[in-house]
Amino acid sequence: MALRTDTFDLSRLRLSSGEGRRLDLQVAIEPLELGGERYTVEPRRIDVCLDISRTTGDGYALRVRFRVGLRGPCMRCLSAASPEIEVDARDVSQPGAGEELESPYVVEGVLDLGAWARDSVVLSLPTQLLCRPDCAGLCPFCGADLNESGPDHHHESGPDPRWAGLSEVRFD
Repeated sequence: MALRTDTFDLSRLRLSSGEGRRLDLQVAIEPLELGGERYTVEPRRIDVCLDISRTTGDGYALRVRFRVGLRGPCMRCLSAASPEIEVDARDVSQPGAGEELESPYVVEGVLDLGAWARDSVVLSLPTQLLCRPDCAGLCPFCGADLNESGPDHHHESGPDPRWAGLSEVRFD
């Protein structure tokens, strides 16, 4: 069984430059809010594979991999959606080598694995979370679920309101 940890002290590994380790850990990820809707992460405790390599000085090259399910409303029809997300994220922490090489997740040699995993899930999401790839969404006129109503669902369209002023024009 993997060790549950949200933070990990990288210095405990006592790695020398060029040395690396692979760790199997568990991390808890809090529910996400996207577009005003709440999405829960399942399972709540996720098994992650963390690769740590020591670079020169006090630096580390990091890689985290895991698979997670998200549960919440479909962004088109609001029915239940449950996509599976595959996460493979990398980060570098090389203090003193410039802002672009300083990781926001490593502070004084301690990796905030929980925050990194959560952010990695968000960055790995598709542009829309759907109940199925061909989700038709909701009817813009009556709000009916177009996945259930079928291709025969339609409405008589009235005149375009942008042209309504022209009906008042009189040619005498």
